[in-house]
Amino acid sequence: MKKIISLLTVAIITLNSCSSFIEEENLSTVDADAVYKTAAGFESLVNANYSQLREIYGSEPWLFVAGTDLYAEGKNLEPIAISQYKLLSPSSPNVGYLYTEGFKAIQKANTGLYYSDLTATSSTLNARKGELKFLRANAYFLLVQTYGGVPIIKDYNPNPVLSFDRNSAEEVYNFIETELVSALALLPTGSYTGRVNKRAALDLLAKVYLTRGYESFAKSTDFANAASYADQAIAGQALLASNNTWMPDKDMNAETIFSVQFDPSSVTADPQKSGNAQGSYFSAYLGGAEVAGKAPYKAGTLLPTQFAISLYDQGDTRWENTFMNEIYEVYYDYYDATKKPTAKVRSFFAPKWFTAADKTAYEANLTATGRKATSYKYFAYGTYAANATIADYSGIPIRKFDDPKAPFATSSSSPRVSTRDFIVSRLSDTYLIAAEAYFKLNDQATALARLNAVRTRSSATPATALTIDYILDERARELMGEYSRWFDLKRTGKLVERASLHHYRINANGGASSFIGTGGALKILRPIPQDVIDLNQNKNFPQNPGY
Repeated sequence: MKKIISLLTVAIITLNSCSSFIEEENLSTVDADAVYKTAAGFESLVNANYSQLREIYGSEPWLFVAGTDLYAEGKNLEPIAISQYKLLSPSSPNVGYLYTEGFKAIQKANTGLYYSDLTATSSTLNARKGELKFLRANAYFLLVQTYGGVPIIKDYNPNPVLSFDRNSAEEVYNFIETELVSALALLPTGSYTGRVNKRAALDLLAKVYLTRGYESFAKSTDFANAASYADQAIAGQALLASNNTWMPDKDMNAETIFSVQFDPSSVTADPQKSGNAQGSYFSAYLGGAEVAGKAPYKAGTLLPTQFAISLYDQGDTRWENTFMNEIYEVYYDYYDATKKPTAKVRSFFAPKWFTAADKTAYEANLTATGRKATSYKYFAYGTYAANATIADYSGIPIRKFDDPKAPFATSSSSPRVSTRDFIVSRLSDTYLIAAEAYFKLNDQATALARLNAVRTRSSATPATALTIDYILDERARELMGEYSRWFDLKRTGKLVERASLHHYRINANGGASSFIGTGGALKILRPIPQDVIDLNQNKNFPQNPGY
């Protein structure tokens, strides 16, 4: 295994502030061993681990969300193998991205933990050990969900290691559990400032226990532990009064449990290359014709499916908080309080409850107020999902990740990127994790209470009964565009069923048959990348079923 098995070059990073502690500083001329044994040097080493999170979450989204029931390609192509399964193989493009970046994160954490026993004592040393254990556990959790069992590497390897054994998924889960329980004893309490704290570990433990609870090797206490740790992470905190926690400049709100920092002060390189690209995949409008060719790039990948659009009912504030259903001539005028009241509307995407009378009244108001653009077009419900999006401005964007401050792209090969933080964990997700855990414990009343806390704050009608499909639908409504959907479907055993039914290309290509691989095995896990197997001198390293 090439880059993974050798000592990874660790960027030297210094502490600046709690909101922007990932600042790059080149100390490459200084002996690393000497630096890391100092309190300041060790601090920089830990911060390098946080920097690696940008490589995991800030770039390619395919392994997190492609090939699910919520997103499909529109105008632009997705990696076909990952999004449609039929052609998915160990050599497919993009399949090894998370494997490589995950093991880079593990190697960095191993390096940090090695030096934690050698460095100078400081008041933050134990907390930093807890952070490193959390980050290593998080990387392994991503890997085991995606690829199944992978090598468990706990030691710092300054020299190349050329042969690895593949641990079982059960062993990986046990290791993750041990890591996080150990981290809990080291991590501080208190509000979230950008660093891992005890609450983040409680939240991740809840997700780990919930996920393992579905496996054949599950422990009898997994769902109970998931419920308990989720409730501990919630700690009685009510959700914010509004679901509008995704507006620009609100990343560090009271519901944020853990995030990847991308603020301008910490992205010292060109943000065009090192920023968060999430919005480039989930929003169709990244600056185009409206800025006279200065920003020609318009995305059309990972657009919502018709099923995704259908999930929202009238009155649920998440409809307008998630989607930009009214497009102005200048898209980002939406976020300009001085321009928004008079901004002209070029596109309107009607929700499913819009009647003919609603359409007439809406357009009459646009005309009366002078806000109807010459190019105005009304898109009726059912005409703007991913499968119908063939032109610019004809697909509804997910606006949760919009960043009016981001630099415009300069070409179609240079996507618009953001310095907004990437939210990994937030409180409403924890409520839904608790709801699912209590549902699996057959405690319908508590499950409903946790789930309805999310629905009530969004002015949605409270649920009266739960099924696993309803829980998945609620997770879709709340977490649209966030990097959890493939894991949700895989965890609950619903991947084949729901992707086959709601992803228009999978459905057209044979539905469930697209998942059938070698020997009739289903492609439920992603394949171990072929170059990993080829470079491993241990030839008894098995591939996943179906490949």
